[in-house]
Amino acid sequence: MDALEICYMSAGQLSGLIKSKEISPVEVIDAHLARIEATEPVLNSFITLLPDEARAAARRAEADIQAGKYRGPLHGIPVGLKDLFNTAGVRTTSGSKIFDNFIPTEDCTVAIKFREAGSILLGKLNMHQFAYGPTGENPDYGHMHNPWDPELVTGGSSGGSGSATVAGQCTITTGSDTGGSVRIPAALCGIVGLKPTYGLVSRFGLTPLSWSLDHPGPMVRTVEDAALAMNVMAGHDPKDVASAKVDVPDYTTALTGDVRGLRIGVPEEYFDAPLDPQVGQAVRDALDLLESMGAVVKPVSFPMFKDAFPISTAILMAEASAYHRDLLTKDAEQLYPPIRLRLEAGLFISSADYLRAQQARTLFDRQARQLLEDVDLLAGPTEPVTAPQLLATRVQAGETSMGTTPALTQYTRPYNITGMPAISIPCGFSEAGLPYALQLAGRPFDELTVLRAAHAYEQATDWHKRRPPI
Repeated sequence: MDALEICYMSAGQLSGLIKSKEISPVEVIDAHLARIEATEPVLNSFITLLPDEARAAARRAEADIQAGKYRGPLHGIPVGLKDLFNTAGVRTTSGSKIFDNFIPTEDCTVAIKFREAGSILLGKLNMHQFAYGPTGENPDYGHMHNPWDPELVTGGSSGGSGSATVAGQCTITTGSDTGGSVRIPAALCGIVGLKPTYGLVSRFGLTPLSWSLDHPGPMVRTVEDAALAMNVMAGHDPKDVASAKVDVPDYTTALTGDVRGLRIGVPEEYFDAPLDPQVGQAVRDALDLLESMGAVVKPVSFPMFKDAFPISTAILMAEASAYHRDLLTKDAEQLYPPIRLRLEAGLFISSADYLRAQQARTLFDRQARQLLEDVDLLAGPTEPVTAPQLLATRVQAGETSMGTTPALTQYTRPYNITGMPAISIPCGFSEAGLPYALQLAGRPFDELTVLRAAHAYEQATDWHKRRPPI
């Protein structure tokens, strides 16, 4: 079997071949390591690569499967973890040279769950320093490069996860999403990124950015793989104080391809905000397709949408600066200047400002929940623009020039504030060959409906099958 074809198979496809012993985990891992070797000099997706450990794990997986000890759909599947997921015996840098020699003594809960499922860790993925940025810049370990055009950003902060997934370096990767850091690189790299409901996936063993906004989630090439990853990642964890005690379904049961009767609300404010007209048209075309498939698509109003950025900013900056306060005292000179500036600015947010932002958050959340009493999903663009140039400080969204950070987080931050599940899926490409993305958000813990709609749209199109030129 051709090695490149192996690298572009989904976990759903690979798992069937591994289970039937038509392909071995050793072949799968060798193919991916070769792909990494060929593309990594351009992409810079990884901070730490684990070829020897991955090959040894693949041999163990092969022996177990040959002995009839098949663990399930992720047995033998290559996984990459964003480098703020603690891994016992493997350095976890959080994207900063300050922690270049930090080697955790225990795994984070997500790493444990993947290992118990039989997944094979290929390495730790590059990221925006301390997850504090939406572009994928990292002067310590090198900037991340978009596989569709290496002169462009991957999006962040989970930029290495985005590039590794779309380039066929990993089958499944993980990200963490505080203001969009799973969905932004998913959108700009043309893959699927799911931000689960707050508390559904354990944060234990992850370096925090903002404790009340952080959401770990999967980044994959198909919606089926998002469901398979969630079957492993989701579940209550007593080690995470915010972990929810809810029943966890089999997320693959949502993949029916049927959206008949599904009610999709489209906030009018999404299209009043700064938006590249071509992006907007691609999203409207996607919604028209869902409507033709039997969904009920209707406009709704989300007046507080415009307040998402200031609410989120006040909370995020205050919580991030509180957590990283010691870094500012001891290691400020080693911080990337834009990160240092954000952390220092957060120290000036008063307790009164923080509390007012939390009060506004309650109103924002109430309004979003009221919208979802009349519809099943909220839909719109994930990003107002395609991937910007590396290190660009401003982007052009339609007729409006915007700062890169407010532009890239414009549509994603609302669902960190509410904690609702939201997914980004490809919905077209620009004339320059850059991906557009559709975002679907649902009620808390209703990932099944989010996945149902995303999968149905995906199966009716072929955007997810496109491969970058690298």
